[in-house]
Amino acid sequence: MPAKDIYHDAVKNALIKDGWTITADPYKIKYKDAELFADLSAEKTIAAEQNGRKIVVEVKSFLSPSPMRDFELALGQYILYRNLINLTEPEYIIYLSKKVRMKTSSQEILLKRLFN
Repeated sequence: MPAKDIYHDAVKNALIKDGWTITADPYKIKYKDAELFADLSAEKTIAAEQNGRKIVVEVKSFLSPSPMRDFELALGQYILYRNLINLTEPEYIIYLSKKVRMKTSSQEILLKRLFN
């Protein structure tokens, strides 16, 4: 099982404060022979919906000397997890939780376009 990111508990606590119920920590993604682990899964019941909303959250900190390399790795992991979850449990929506300070405004714009 992978190590938790340094922001893992902060993201988890923020979800709980917002009314989410953590359903797995970590969340196992299993497809054929592959077994991967996203950081969290959570569920939130909404009054108008009986089934509620289900999410998977992958937490990333982008703390290495190369934030763009961190971004490349995180994006690849996000896409892999999203595709496997769509095949196995399509009721879940995956999110990439990030706290990042980029050095140039063009990198910030790229992140905003991809994740907002």
